[in-house]
Amino acid sequence: MLGFVSLFMDVSSEMIHSLLPLFLVSGLGASMLMVGVVEGMAEATALVVKIFSGALSDWIGRRKGLALLGYGLGAAAKPLFALAGGVGLVIAARFIDRVGKGIRGAPRDAMVADLSPPAIRGAAFGLRQSLDTVGAFSGPLLATALMLWWSGDFRAVFWAACVPALICVLLLAVGVKEPERPPAPPAGNPLRREALAQLGAPFWRLALVGAIFTLARFSEAFLVLRAQDLGMTIALVPLVMVAMNLAYAVCAFPFGRLADRVDHRLLLAAGVMVLVIADCLLGLADHLAVLLAGVLLWGVHLGMTQGLLSAMVAEVAPAHLRGTAFGLFNLACGAAMLLASVLAGALWDAFGARVTFLVGAGLCVLALLTIGTLRAPRRSG
Repeated sequence: MLGFVSLFMDVSSEMIHSLLPLFLVSGLGASMLMVGVVEGMAEATALVVKIFSGALSDWIGRRKGLALLGYGLGAAAKPLFALAGGVGLVIAARFIDRVGKGIRGAPRDAMVADLSPPAIRGAAFGLRQSLDTVGAFSGPLLATALMLWWSGDFRAVFWAACVPALICVLLLAVGVKEPERPPAPPAGNPLRREALAQLGAPFWRLALVGAIFTLARFSEAFLVLRAQDLGMTIALVPLVMVAMNLAYAVCAFPFGRLADRVDHRLLLAAGVMVLVIADCLLGLADHLAVLLAGVLLWGVHLGMTQGLLSAMVAEVAPAHLRGTAFGLFNLACGAAMLLASVLAGALWDAFGARVTFLVGAGLCVLALLTIGTLRAPRRSG
């Protein structure tokens, strides 16, 4: 059910986000700089909120209410995009939407860990991630179809995006029952030094590995730019993200199930190696067929690693601090993603696409070296 909650919200969000840059520039007359400011501010907001929402869910001992608040804010923001007559309301809507995303992420992931038995936790995270990714590629496809049907009416598509957002909130409110929490140490601020020390060295090592790995995996926006760089027609460029997310969605659940049966470190290392191959193909590509192979492998590596990393966080974090752990882990990876994307942009401007992707492959090697510092997972049942 949490997977379908993610799916419907992603359909709604991607229907809007896939069109928002065009709406800002062609519909509201915004500059490209303004588009960058809007997106950068939105992602930074989500990063800051994530850590506090996870800690708060541990402090109060409940997670569903915070998840509902986060998804509710995301749904409430959607009509504002349709109503926007200027950039100011779009900025406000993106701010509310990203605050909602920041609030819901860590409590939701902690709730997945709370609900799933340890023996199938990898499959549980893989299933949620797979359904989430179905929404990620369905949203742009639906937006494209509606834009064709409604002759390019941005606002009509934005109003339509409100429907899956409402379904998402109703599913969470009615369809998800929060489990009883196990006995925990006395409540207190999970962000105080003593509580953070309880997370332990295995968690902090995992957070470091996650950050270094994310540093090697910059924003998927560069896949789109690479497609355009190789001469793909602008109208077809969004299909690059559809292909990547399709591969991601297909792989996430099977590899989640595999994570319950094999050493997490081996599977994570295999995922990093797939990213190395993808980076090399994308960097050296001189034909769209090679680009497509790299894009599909990029999606495969996401399917192999993203649900796995969530399961690994749940494995090493104490149950009463899971929300805090997911918040801190997401913060570390999100900050690394911002840094990686800035680095990739600078490399692209200075040296071109080939060097950008080959440097990414080199950073993957650094990530591989750090995986050896992780401990073997505990096995239950």
